[in-house]
Order: sequence, then C-alpha cells, then structure tokens
Amino acid sequence: MSQDIAADALNMMLNAKKARKESVKINRISNLLIEILKIMRHKGAVKKYKIDSKSKAVEVTFGDFIECKAVKPRFTVGKDKIEKYKRRYLPARNMGTIVISTNKGLMSHEEAQEKGVGGALISYFY
Repeated sequence: MSQDIAADALNMMLNAKKARKESVKINRISNLLIEILKIMRHKGAVKKYKIDSKSKAVEVTFGDFIECKAVKPRFTVGKDKIEKYKRRYLPARNMGTIVISTNKGLMSHEEAQEKGVGGALISYFY
C-alpha cells in the first residue's frame, strides 16, 4: 500500500471488478475518496457506497465501469487544456469522466468546462 488512499481504493475497485466481484470493502478512507465516489455514483459507475464510521471503512457496490484509475502525477490543467487530457486518458469522445480538483471543489471535467475553471487531475473512469 502506498500513501495515496484514493489511488489504492481505485486500484482495489478495479481489481475486484476484474475478479467479477459485486462489491469491495475499502478499509482506509479519506474525504477525497468520498468525493470521488460521489461523482462516480452520480455518473453510474458506482451503484452505492456505505460508510462505516466506526471501523473507518467503506463498502462500494459496483455499477457500470470498465476502468478507474488515479492520475499520477497530478497534472495541473487550465480550463483551455482539459480537452488535451480528455484525449489522453479517455478511450473515446463522450465516454468516461475525468475528476478534477478545482478551487470550487471536486468536479467532473464537464462541470469544470461549463464553469470555466481548471485545476489538478485526480482520477478518471469509463
């Protein structure tokens, strides 16, 4: 395990999905991971997630996604350069989502383009 909780969790989710599991229990959580899961649930990549505050774990039930990974290093991207990274990380047009950390919080690349803000690339899924 590395120091990046969000990257470890996304890797655990991807490995469990490839092993044809329906859900996975992630034992280390962070606020960043919870925000990523909210975006994934909104986009349908995660059906539901349940946070157990007593044991500091989260149970994630998978939805419809093929791949989810963290972006390393976390590139800083301006509002006009988002298209470049969409072509780099996503497999096709209108497929997948890049999660961007902006000064207005975490949001998908579509929201960031609508609001005209840039930020740091956190993860992507499709």
